[in-house]
Amino acid sequence: MYQIIYMKADYEPWWQFEGWEEHIVSVEKFETEQQFLIAFNQLLAKFREKYEFEAYKNDRFYAFWSEEECEFCEACDEDSQIYHGIIILTPEVIST
Repeated sequence: MYQIIYMKADYEPWWQFEGWEEHIVSVEKFETEQQFLIAFNQLLAKFREKYEFEAYKNDRFYAFWSEEECEFCEACDEDSQIYHGIIILTPEVIST
């Protein structure tokens, strides 16, 4: 099974801080690699069109953001950048 997890948080998805699951917006599951690749490429294209910045790590984690999308952080007493994260889970990753 293949999964695409979309999360929205004030940190990049590869950090997966404690409680990161609370920031999940959606999870899509696919039985075949072909279905997964089609959906993944469509999501990448959509995010690349919408957000001006992109970073990735280990070909499993993708972060997208634009400078104007921030939220005030009371703990740090300043604005925090909001990231739209994509996490890719493949059969190899899920089984380890």
